[in-house]
Amino acid sequence: MKDRNDKLVFWGCFIALITTAFAFITRAFMVNDPGLWPKTFGLNAVQGQELFQAGIWPFAISIILFSLIIDKIGYRVAMVFSFVCYAAYAVFAFMAYGTVNAEGLDGQALKDAQAQAYKLLYIGSIILGLGNGTVEAYINPVVATMFKKDKTKWLNILHAGWPGGLVLGGILTILLGAKVADDWRVLIVIIAIPAIVFLVMLIKAKFPVNERVAAGATYREMLGEFGAIGAAIAAYLITKELGKVFEWSDLTVIAIVAVLVIAYGLYCKSPGRPMMIFLCIVMFPLATTELGTDGAITGIMEGPLKEAGQNPLWVLIYTSAIMTVLRFFSGPIVHKLTPLGLLATCALLAIAGLYFLSITTTLVAIFAAATLYGIGKTFFWPTTLGVVAEQFPKGGALTLNAIAGIGMLSVGIVGGPLIGAMQEKSVETAVQEEMAEGTYAKISKEDTYFLGKYNAIDGEKLKDLSQADQDKIGEVSTDAKQGSLAKITIFPALMLLCYLGLIFYFKSRGGYKPVELGGDGGGH
Repeated sequence: MKDRNDKLVFWGCFIALITTAFAFITRAFMVNDPGLWPKTFGLNAVQGQELFQAGIWPFAISIILFSLIIDKIGYRVAMVFSFVCYAAYAVFAFMAYGTVNAEGLDGQALKDAQAQAYKLLYIGSIILGLGNGTVEAYINPVVATMFKKDKTKWLNILHAGWPGGLVLGGILTILLGAKVADDWRVLIVIIAIPAIVFLVMLIKAKFPVNERVAAGATYREMLGEFGAIGAAIAAYLITKELGKVFEWSDLTVIAIVAVLVIAYGLYCKSPGRPMMIFLCIVMFPLATTELGTDGAITGIMEGPLKEAGQNPLWVLIYTSAIMTVLRFFSGPIVHKLTPLGLLATCALLAIAGLYFLSITTTLVAIFAAATLYGIGKTFFWPTTLGVVAEQFPKGGALTLNAIAGIGMLSVGIVGGPLIGAMQEKSVETAVQEEMAEGTYAKISKEDTYFLGKYNAIDGEKLKDLSQADQDKIGEVSTDAKQGSLAKITIFPALMLLCYLGLIFYFKSRGGYKPVELGGDGGGH
C-alpha cells in the first residue's frame, strides 16, 4: 500500500466487511437456536430460513443499483448509506422485541403479536440486507482499483474480513450466551461496534478513481460487459423476490422484467460476454454451498455437538478461522494453482467435507470433516470476484458487484429455503421410517416456498403426542437434518464440472491471463 490514506481505506473497507459478517452470524444463531427466534416468533425450519434470507436477498438490490451510480455519487455516499441501514435495522429489531414481550400476552393475542413482530423484523432484515450490499458495492471496486496488478490476491485478503467477522462474532455470541438467552437484543448491539469504527475511519478518507473511469472506458461499455442476458438474470431474481413481498402476480413480474431488460439491451446494445453470463450462473450453486450452508449448519450440527458438550456455533467459527488465515496467505496459492485451478480444487474439497459432515458423530470426526469443508469454501467468493475483475475490467463496479448480487439473490430466494426444504424432507422420510405409521401425518402441515410445496412438522401438533414420542421425534429429526448435508454436495459437484470446463477453455487459448486497462486510478 502506497501511503497512510491507502492503508486507512483498505482497513476501513475490511472492517466494513466484518460488520456484515457480525450481522450474518448473529442472525444465523438467532434463527437456528430453538430458544430464540423460533420460540419468539413460532417458526419452522423453512420460515426461519426465509426470515434469515430476508437479510440476504436485498443485498443484490443495493449492490447492483449502487454499482450503476457509484462512480457518479462517490464511494463515501455509499458508505454512509450502509451505516444508516445498520442503525435502522437495530431500531426495527428492538421494536419487534418489545411487541412480543408486552405484558399479558397469551393465546391468540400472543400469536397476533408474534405475527406483527415478525413483520417488523422482516422489514428490518431487508434494510440490513440493503446495508450489507452497499458495503460490497464500494469495497470491491475500491480494492480492485487500488491493486490493479494483483486483484485476486488482494480481494481474497479483503474478504478475509468476512470469515474473520464470523469468528469474532461467533465467539462473542458464545461468551454472551447467558445474556443472549435472557435478551437477544444483545446480539443486535454488538453489530454497532464495527459499524461505528468503519464510519469513523472512512468518513474523511480519500477514495481512488475506479479503474474503468481512469482508463476512459465508457458507461455504455460497462453495461455491455454485463449485457442484456446478465441484466435479465439479475432483474428476474430481484423482481421475483419483490413480487413475493408485494404479492405481485407472475404476469406482473414478467412484464416488469421485460421492460427493464429491453430498455437495458437497447441502451447497451450487447447480450453480454458469454463467460460473464456463465460465471453468473455458477454463482447459484456457489452461494448456496457457502452462504446457504453457513446459515443452516449451526442448527444442523446442534445435535451431535451438544451431545459432545459443545456449542454448535463452533463448527462455523472453526471453518471461518480456517478461511481467515488462508485468505491472508492467498497470494502464493493463487500463483501456484491459478484462480480457476484453485476454484476447482476447492469444489472437490467442499464435496468431501459436506459428505463426511453428514455422517460423522464423534467430536474429532466432525472437526476433521469441517476442516475439509472450511478449506473448500475459503476461496470461492473472492476468487470468483478476482476472475471477474481480471477478465472484465471494462465492466468496472457493475460486473464485479453484479455477480456478487446474483449470488446473494440465488441463495436468498432459492438456496436457503431449498436447504430448509431438504432438511424437512429428510425429517419426513426419517419419521415415517422410525415412527408408527401415520405419525408424521398427524404432526405435519403443508406449506409453500419458491420452488413449490413442502411438508414440515407443526410444533403445536407435536405437543399432542406423548413426551416419549416427542423426544424420539426430536432425536430422529436431529439425525435426519445432519444427513441432509450429503444432499447439499450436489452444488459443489456442479461447480467442479463448470470450473474444469473453464480450465480447458483457457488452456485451448494459451492459458489464463488477466486483461489490463490503462489509467492511473488517482484519488479524488
